[in-house]
Amino acid sequence: MKKSVPKKSVPKKTVPVKSEAAYSSASAFIDEKIKQLSSEPGGGAWRGKTLANVREIIHEADPEIVEERKWVKPTSAGTPVFSHGGIVCTGETHKGVVKLTFAKGAALKDPSGLFNSSLEGNVRRAIDIHEGDNIDKAALKDLIRAAVALNLESKSKSKGGIKPKPQRG
Repeated sequence: MKKSVPKKSVPKKTVPVKSEAAYSSASAFIDEKIKQLSSEPGGGAWRGKTLANVREIIHEADPEIVEERKWVKPTSAGTPVFSHGGIVCTGETHKGVVKLTFAKGAALKDPSGLFNSSLEGNVRRAIDIHEGDNIDKAALKDLIRAAVALNLESKSKSKGGIKPKPQRG
């Protein structure tokens, strides 16, 4: 009989955010993330520029978008999230890609074919932007607006579907 050897637990590396300003607001966090990525040595600066460009497009599409910072943990400084009536999309940065994940992307029409990742899921869809990719601004704005409309439609349906409690006596 084999002896089971306990696996060594390797503590996860913490991800420091280099400035306290990143903690003051979600917008400041995103600003700091863009700044850090844009000054990254070794050819990674394109990710900061891409995230800044996408952020600008998102706000052009819907000036009422709210920036949030979610899913903060010891191994992650958090994820930039863009919301209006619910999560519209996240703006994640990975080593070789800037990823926009649309929370309800599977329910959105994508006639321009921007969605190129997470296509197998029933709920989310994502756009992976690689270094040198051109962003179809008009198509991305259309997706943002459609995601906001879906969020607001879902919100109004849920409010309309709740019946008030009958008054007693």
